[in-house]
Amino acid sequence: MDTSKYVRYTPEQVEALERVYSECPKPSSLRRQQLIKECPILANIEPKQIKVWFQNRRCREKQRKEASRLQTVNRKLTAMNKLLMEENDRLQKQVSHLVYENGYMRQQLQTASATTTDNSCESVVMSGQHQQQNQTSQHPQRDANNPAGLLAIAEETLAEFLSKATGTAVDWVQMIGMKPGPDSIGIVAVSRNCSGVAARACGLVSLEPTKVAEILKDRPSWYRDCRCVEVVSVIPTGNGGTIELIYMQTYAPTTLAAARDFWSLRYTTSLEDGSLVICERSLTSSTGGPTGPPASNFVRAEMLPSGFLVRPCDGGASIIHIVDHVDLDVWSVPEVLRPLYESSKILAQKMTIAALRHIRQIAQETSGEIQYGGGRQPAVLRTFSQRLCRGFNDAVNGFADDGWSLLSSDGVEDVTIMINSSPGKFLSSQYNTSMFPSFGGGILCAKASMLLQNVPPALLVRFLREHRSEWADYGVDAYSAACLKASPYAVPCARLGGLPSSQVILPLAHTVEHEEFLEVVRLEGHAFTPEDVALVRDMYLLQLCSGVDENAVGACAQLVFAPIDESFADDAPLLPSGFRVIPLDPKTDAPGATRTLDLASALEVGPGGARPAGEADVNNYNLRSVLTIAFQFTFENHFRDNVAAMARQYVRSVVGSVQRVAMAIAPSRLNSEMGLKGLPGSPEALTLARWICRSYRIHTGGDLFRVDSQAGDALLKQLWHHSDAIMCCSLKTNASPIFTFANQAGLDMLETTLVALQDIMLDKILDEAGRKILCSEFSKIMQQGFAYLPAGICVSSMGRPVSYEQAIAWKVLNDDDSNHCLAFMFVNWSFV
Repeated sequence: MDTSKYVRYTPEQVEALERVYSECPKPSSLRRQQLIKECPILANIEPKQIKVWFQNRRCREKQRKEASRLQTVNRKLTAMNKLLMEENDRLQKQVSHLVYENGYMRQQLQTASATTTDNSCESVVMSGQHQQQNQTSQHPQRDANNPAGLLAIAEETLAEFLSKATGTAVDWVQMIGMKPGPDSIGIVAVSRNCSGVAARACGLVSLEPTKVAEILKDRPSWYRDCRCVEVVSVIPTGNGGTIELIYMQTYAPTTLAAARDFWSLRYTTSLEDGSLVICERSLTSSTGGPTGPPASNFVRAEMLPSGFLVRPCDGGASIIHIVDHVDLDVWSVPEVLRPLYESSKILAQKMTIAALRHIRQIAQETSGEIQYGGGRQPAVLRTFSQRLCRGFNDAVNGFADDGWSLLSSDGVEDVTIMINSSPGKFLSSQYNTSMFPSFGGGILCAKASMLLQNVPPALLVRFLREHRSEWADYGVDAYSAACLKASPYAVPCARLGGLPSSQVILPLAHTVEHEEFLEVVRLEGHAFTPEDVALVRDMYLLQLCSGVDENAVGACAQLVFAPIDESFADDAPLLPSGFRVIPLDPKTDAPGATRTLDLASALEVGPGGARPAGEADVNNYNLRSVLTIAFQFTFENHFRDNVAAMARQYVRSVVGSVQRVAMAIAPSRLNSEMGLKGLPGSPEALTLARWICRSYRIHTGGDLFRVDSQAGDALLKQLWHHSDAIMCCSLKTNASPIFTFANQAGLDMLETTLVALQDIMLDKILDEAGRKILCSEFSKIMQQGFAYLPAGICVSSMGRPVSYEQAIAWKVLNDDDSNHCLAFMFVNWSFV
């Protein structure tokens, strides 16, 4: 048979080859020979030709997949192009409207001098009367006490919503960092100069409009601050739509403000072009709707015309327009927290963008684009995330109707202690009777809030996640520890009794844009007291980390975790604890704002509530954020007071640790007095600085820097404030070098503190090229005493790449000229 010619296969031969291809697309030569023996119909075909058939079959499969992918991308680009063209038309209309208004105002100003005051007043009065008459004629039946009145309110809500979604009813401004594209979150804008706060978004998702509408109406599934939604009544309309009267409660983000509730009308209908609309607005006395007093511990908020416009497009996808417009009664919260309630950026992150992300997540899960390990279904993992957030919100708010009550304090109101002994609460799906003894017990929550200065929320949460020992290292008395050993769900902390415990983070799931991570944390070698070392066991936490993207504007960052047992069942009881950091709009008017304090108790950094003179950095970022901490514990009734005392002590310790961490990792530079607080004040620090500088001079022949003063700590101060990153690591032949010291620039580069520095190994921050260079130069360093390393890239403890122009390594000798450690200086480093 001439193998150079094209071979025509019979249908039976193709069927046999296809069966093998479905099992093994790339068979070996032995498998192909075996195939010829097993299938007599392939006996007249050479093995080489069969090999060519499989190559062609794989090529056709690859081309088919690529063609399908390109068709999908083309559909996305077509839909996104349509969306961008509509957005461009809207902006052009907005420009035309503004130009018209500008011209009209110019004309009014020019003619103002030619009119009398009386005529102007008369004109204003007549104009107001005419406008009032028009409004009266347009809305003659705005009475929500009958179906016709509700329909009138619904139609008015629909018109106002559509004008916001696709028109110029609100002056929208593009939100920074939101670039439109087929795979982006969409086009996001926030309001400027309108009543309340408003956000708008347009996006493209690969789901049918009816499915999108179903998801969006289930607000508790994607709006993490939504506590409950109750549909009071449903009224069908003549045009095939429905009107729903809805009562909704939302959580307060911190312990320092009351939660909000809404009484609203939701209208679901279809437009002539096949689009689905779900619009909503509050029913108030001005809209003629039924109103009632807000629930206990709630403040009534108002939802201005908002909603979702879902338009079908080719390929089973949908174009979504989302508008959120609310008035959260900003005057009912403390002044320092008002930016949380008057920031459209925060509203956009919490509601508008959250809705788009949730729909995109479900769309990719449905299409099979996201693969999860551990045998868990995506819906189950989403449920875990929702339960963690919901349990943490319940702990932060402590609603009385959930069974929470305030426990008497010890006279210092820095930490709030609440207990929950409600059996109904324990029997709910969130908790489980296995968590509590049969003779009585409950849940205890210790919580606090404080204001942070000059610390990006994403950076702080990432640090708390990576360096648990920085904030979870504390001592607990043996009697309180005995109270906690009964239940595996009792302790939300990482270390007790001062015993070391390393953590291993096991990824479980993440959202499409990696803004939220669900993971299991294994705390190795966990023991309650020194006496329990022989019975040491691992501890497991289910952890949710979100908002760690530093480029997200107005995003809330949080770290929430709950103890779990090794079985990790789908219905495992969760008792969440953790941290939430919410950014406030920066203020530039208060030099006294550069301090860290506890808002609930005026727990301040220095005496008198302010830092000493000179500690405020004139170049500080003026970035403020609110940190809320909540930790939950289970207790037995006869141990309640001991657990309460331990919880109060523990949270106070965490508050102090977080304050120290916040000051240590703040991007703003502190002066010499504040910087040296992070260094040990013992003679060993001065000695080490002297050894580093002396060894550098011995090996290289030059001075590391010039000492400006002969004072005892002058050398240490200059080393600490040196512009290049200088760090020391141990010299061990049988183990990886571990960092033992770094100056301020070194700590900034590694994104760590002096205490957590000892958990970082040298080979973990160097990339593969850097490790090879260091390995090749190590013998030279040991023989010659120093070596110059070329430019390269390393990685901080947070995983961020850092570039440097040059690195210098040298041996540090002690007073006996023995090798003490290895020093590195990274010159002109910067984050990539």
